[in-house]
Amino acid sequence: MSQQPLKGIIAYPVTPFDPGTGAVDHNALRRLTDRLVTTGSHAVAPLGSTGESAYLGEAEWDAVCETVLNTVNGRVPTLVGVAHLTTEGTVRRARVAARLGAGAVMVLPQVYWKLTEAELARHYAEVAAATDLPVMLYNNPGTSGTDLLPETIVKLAREVPNLTMVKESSGDVARFTALRELSEGTLSVYNGNNPVALDAFRAGAAGWCTAAPCLVPDWTLQLYTAAIRGQDERADAILAELLPFLRFIVGHGLPRTIKAGLQLHNRPAGPPRAPLLPLPDKETQQLQDLLDRLGPHPYLDSDVLPGPTTP
Repeated sequence: MSQQPLKGIIAYPVTPFDPGTGAVDHNALRRLTDRLVTTGSHAVAPLGSTGESAYLGEAEWDAVCETVLNTVNGRVPTLVGVAHLTTEGTVRRARVAARLGAGAVMVLPQVYWKLTEAELARHYAEVAAATDLPVMLYNNPGTSGTDLLPETIVKLAREVPNLTMVKESSGDVARFTALRELSEGTLSVYNGNNPVALDAFRAGAAGWCTAAPCLVPDWTLQLYTAAIRGQDERADAILAELLPFLRFIVGHGLPRTIKAGLQLHNRPAGPPRAPLLPLPDKETQQLQDLLDRLGPHPYLDSDVLPGPTTP
């Protein structure tokens, strides 16, 4: 590829639910999505695991996709998670995302039975063939139960021409280099494991896929800017401050922690959907303490690299 299709901070919104009815709160989703754009995220990626896509009905999924893409309105690139237990369902979602104007789709091998290499190849080939959009393969063994090694991913990419991106969330930083070298630079690699964000950038990751901008957009942008400018001392200092927060939201579950943080910021997004439960009171206070520490801070300044904010 001559240039990266996505780069920088790729922000993942939660899906807000009305606390009374349990229905998707589209007004809250519009506000959250717009804020992700206006606070400088370089791309917006709805309907990942942070967005509780596995717990949405198909009509809800379509409506969330439409709300986010309409709200972004071309101001920054979009990446829509289309994972489904079945190939048919994943294909359907990919086509909906394409029709609604997505810039790319992300496919997690969301499975019940562990898939063979032949089954994985067929799944990705059929999804990729359903649209002409670029496809990001999402490797997240912690949520999918399937760990795709760099050799397997590169082999899949050679068989599926528009599989051009990989979101690597195993936390193994060596895989960023391995994926780029084994693919001879044809695969763009993105980090999906929050605590290793800085190491991933230093290993050549093109972007950081994260829900953190829902709560601390300035900090994520500052870390990215310092990393790509080679400001090692500054990047290390920013990460040292940010790391306890990143470890907390990962360790306690992204949907419940991000929604709890939004409530603390007076930007409610409702509870997570069952079987998930809201963050308990003790942990909510811990999150409040972490967010207070990341408030006005000497490491933050205005010299960052935001994404475009005009249609």
